[in-house]
Amino acid sequence: MFYLVHQVTNLRISDSVPLPKPVELCDEIPRTLEQKKIVLDSRKALHDLIHGDDKRLLAVVGPCSIHDLAACREYAERFAQLSLELKDRLLLVMRVYFEKPRTTVGWKGLIMDPKLNGSCDIPEGLRIARSFLGEVLDFGIPTATELLDPITPQYLADSLCWAAIGARTSESQTHRQMASGLSMPVGFKNATGGDLKAAVNGIIAATQSQTFLGITEDGHASAVTTGGNPDCQLILRGGSNGPNYTSKNVEMARVALETVKAPTSVMIDCSHANSSKDPSRQPEVLSDVLGQIKDGGDWIHAVMIESHLNSGSQAFPRPVDQLEYGVSITDGCINWNKTEACLRNAADIIDKSRFS
Repeated sequence: MFYLVHQVTNLRISDSVPLPKPVELCDEIPRTLEQKKIVLDSRKALHDLIHGDDKRLLAVVGPCSIHDLAACREYAERFAQLSLELKDRLLLVMRVYFEKPRTTVGWKGLIMDPKLNGSCDIPEGLRIARSFLGEVLDFGIPTATELLDPITPQYLADSLCWAAIGARTSESQTHRQMASGLSMPVGFKNATGGDLKAAVNGIIAATQSQTFLGITEDGHASAVTTGGNPDCQLILRGGSNGPNYTSKNVEMARVALETVKAPTSVMIDCSHANSSKDPSRQPEVLSDVLGQIKDGGDWIHAVMIESHLNSGSQAFPRPVDQLEYGVSITDGCINWNKTEACLRNAADIIDKSRFS
């Protein structure tokens, strides 16, 4: 007697490409002793800053996303020179963002689509990301990124000094669990609506031990147990109800963190809803935040700025050879000259407010 076997799995899967084992990719593109030292020293400085033992201002600055390696190398070179000059007052960390969350659809970042043509060569994207992080570290620059896919850290974590959990994922249990096991400090953004509860709850969860499904360095599925991450920050990025960078909003954030006995460390994202999605307003937001620091806002430990060689953004998708050099293909940015002016002004104010 014959039975008809019905397929019930993978009905909508059109392709499945094996990824390299994390350990294989890390061995293929290793970190040097000098690169590892930058990562370790930067994480230690960030820990001290988050817990109030380092009075400098953390500034996470750089392109909204990495899409043109040549332009971002030029940016990194300029950034390194300025970082060295301002290092006594600012801890400058470069945004090296390879994963982009999408409300619906769109380009999801260099890891997911490194050729910018919809081919989605993820193995190549991981190689490019790991290689470019090494280049940035070779400039002596600490690195920052947003971690979106929970598998990505196994390929990149040894190259990262700071990480963000985005507004769309702060209330995700998967990302809270992931953050609890990350080796670097982590910032949680408030939800897209502007509410702080999801991010604060995310911080509570991330500071605790968690057990969850993950993968090993050899690429095997595993049950991962963490010890919790003590180095978490709350990032205010505004929301659908408007900006939340004012002194009143920052005070609400401080109280929310103190109430749950979390580190009282606040970062202000000068972009996104805080600038009403107008990148040219980022210096205005930063100026307000620096005014709060002058008035004694010691729990404001950090700011974030979206910046590139040139200002604004350009439409994408389009043919790669038609893209304008040094202009973002995701969120709009301020140009390098404005960035440098903003950071020099910030350094002067921090010097007078916290070191005089």
